[in-house]
Amino acid sequence: MRKARGRRPSEDASEMRPEYQFDYRKARPNRFTGRIKAGAVAVVLDPDVAAVFGSSDRVNALLRSVIAAIPAGRRRAKAG
Repeated sequence: MRKARGRRPSEDASEMRPEYQFDYRKARPNRFTGRIKAGAVAVVLDPDVAAVFGSSDRVNALLRSVIAAIPAGRRRAKAG
């Protein structure tokens, strides 16, 4: 039986190359950018938490109710 010939792994496969070549001629515009509102921040929810809410609208509604329950003097000012 012959051994399959292929690329030999480098000594440290976890190392990144110093430079990567990207062919921008094949790039396409991001089709999802129109769905994101200006100033929006992405937050990753754990799967068990995401399963309870099901949508960003529900998460935002709950967080707004929590914010409303916090005394005004204890709320942090919006950064930016």
